[in-house]
Amino acid sequence: MSDQLSGVRPTSDGEAGFPFSAVVGQEQLQLALILCAVHPGIGGVLVRGEKGTAKSTVVRALAQLLPPVVDETGARPARLVELPVGATEDRVVGSLDLARVLRDGEQAFRPGLLAAAHHGVLYVDEVNLLHDHLVDVLLDAAAMGRVHIERDGVSHSHPARFVLVGTMNPEEGELRPQLLDRFGLTVDVAASREVDVRMAVVRRRLDYEADPAGFAARYAGADREVAEKILAARDRIGQVVLDDVELRRIAALCAAFDVDGMRADLVVARTATAHAAWRGNDAVAEEDVRVAAELALPHRRRRDPFDEPGISDEQLDDAMRAAAAEAQSPAQTGESELASPSSEEPGERGPSDDPEDPSPPNGPGGGKAPEGLSGAPVSAAAAPPRWEVPGVGEGAPGRRSRAESRHGRVVRSSADTSSGLHLLGTVFAAAPHQRARGRGAGPLKLAADDLRGAYREGREGNLVVFVVDASGSMAARDRLSAVTGAVVALLRDAYQRRDKVAVITVRGTEAELVLPPTSSIDIAVRRLSGMRTGGKTPLAAGLLKARDVVRRERVRDPRRRPMLVLLTDGRATGGIDPVGRGRAAAGLLAKDAVTAIVVDCERGMIRLGLAADLARDLRGGYLRLAELTGDSVADIVRAGSGRASVRPARAG
Repeated sequence: MSDQLSGVRPTSDGEAGFPFSAVVGQEQLQLALILCAVHPGIGGVLVRGEKGTAKSTVVRALAQLLPPVVDETGARPARLVELPVGATEDRVVGSLDLARVLRDGEQAFRPGLLAAAHHGVLYVDEVNLLHDHLVDVLLDAAAMGRVHIERDGVSHSHPARFVLVGTMNPEEGELRPQLLDRFGLTVDVAASREVDVRMAVVRRRLDYEADPAGFAARYAGADREVAEKILAARDRIGQVVLDDVELRRIAALCAAFDVDGMRADLVVARTATAHAAWRGNDAVAEEDVRVAAELALPHRRRRDPFDEPGISDEQLDDAMRAAAAEAQSPAQTGESELASPSSEEPGERGPSDDPEDPSPPNGPGGGKAPEGLSGAPVSAAAAPPRWEVPGVGEGAPGRRSRAESRHGRVVRSSADTSSGLHLLGTVFAAAPHQRARGRGAGPLKLAADDLRGAYREGREGNLVVFVVDASGSMAARDRLSAVTGAVVALLRDAYQRRDKVAVITVRGTEAELVLPPTSSIDIAVRRLSGMRTGGKTPLAAGLLKARDVVRRERVRDPRRRPMLVLLTDGRATGGIDPVGRGRAAAGLLAKDAVTAIVVDCERGMIRLGLAADLARDLRGGYLRLAELTGDSVADIVRAGSGRASVRPARAG
């Protein structure tokens, strides 16, 4: 495959890259990358961290240390393949070689970026912004070491053993827990707060920029030593022994941290074996298991999208002590124990691996219900509704509303070929003209007018603007608890649908934008935890603020369609004609075609129905808070999947 393809470049391309050994303050990241280079079957490294922490620099430096690759063209340097966020599935896994099909009349396969990355490094910057189905493809290939393609009448398989590295900034949005779990190792990186370390980082970077070749030469010996050690560890790893004592220690550790499934046990075992080989040992020891646990378990403890990942040193020390005691106890794997029934009661289940399952890991069917921001438990039935923006958009990748997409399923053929060729549509368009074109027994005769593109439809993420009434009429403890619990449930839904969210609170004399539009949903939860309450209810200000946010975001991100979620009892107070101004503001949002849903938080025997009036003015959906957190959630979830709809506000 030509190295001139987009995203593919050999690691020795004439540039003096920043040396791996010259990186300062990222020892854990360097070790994780080395272990994956020793044993690619670990499943790759996810690097999480803020901007400017040398994530990309370290990954590119590692690629220069990998041994040369010998293939049909001879020896060549290992490749560094950078996967762009906007890559199509055809570009990643490969596709039918249409040039040979049309020219020679034979089926042929054109390899993609996964083939180019074989024996090299596949680097995905901002992996959290990549389409979920592409992340699945990458992780499958990294785990199996092969790519299998069954599509367009072509069956093809080729090896793809590479070091997978994904980097991300958590502030720009998280990976779904199912995808997070499938990365073998994770490392959280941050800029050091130690003055000496920061000075060393800046000094080395300045020295490198002043003389890249000279700087690289200073560290060439150290880099060569690391490369030779990686190669020696690769040769040794097949002889490293993982005995039953250490395997029992691994199993006890994973059980102690209550991780889901068996993937964690396998990853820890592979990582510990790679670390032993890296140290030059022929058997896995306790220190290898501890290092593996530090890298492989923290992100697997995340039971909920808003849980902070990580394991403290104290927690790991306690678990290692307990695992040591378990490792020294005699194994009890008799038939009676192996045949013992599961401790789960009938009907219990863990978090779903189905990406279409909206249930949160700790929500319905996943153990205890999550707690609201005020500490009061949220009903286990508080699964968020799957609301959609009507119509078909052109939005950012996501999982909420229908959208025309370069990466979705093929719905029909079209005249636009920018999203790929629709082979059957092209053949059908050309078929009626074959006799007139004098075709005999040879290949199909095509003309430019026959070409048909693939119209694809997928899902998009939306901008969800939450307007939360935090006024005095909403400030009763039980009501505020229910409202914040409902918002957390809806934010969880936004996380799973890959939306951007904004949060506006309404209280006193003004509306406050407490969270500008962001993909980092956990920041929204933290901001809500400090929400102030009390005072009057300037609803008009809140709706106008939401309109302003939507308008600005339409300029910044015109393809992301908006949705407004208003949680209020509808009692507008303060100023001149607060009710009339509120309804007028709602009318402006309706005129701007902003999809809206009003959650009525009114309680008590006497209901004024003001929230329903607002829903009518917004031309939006309406439901009561009790319905969002009560027993009828199944109906609301069905509403979002197209089998029903959130009911419109009833006429007075």
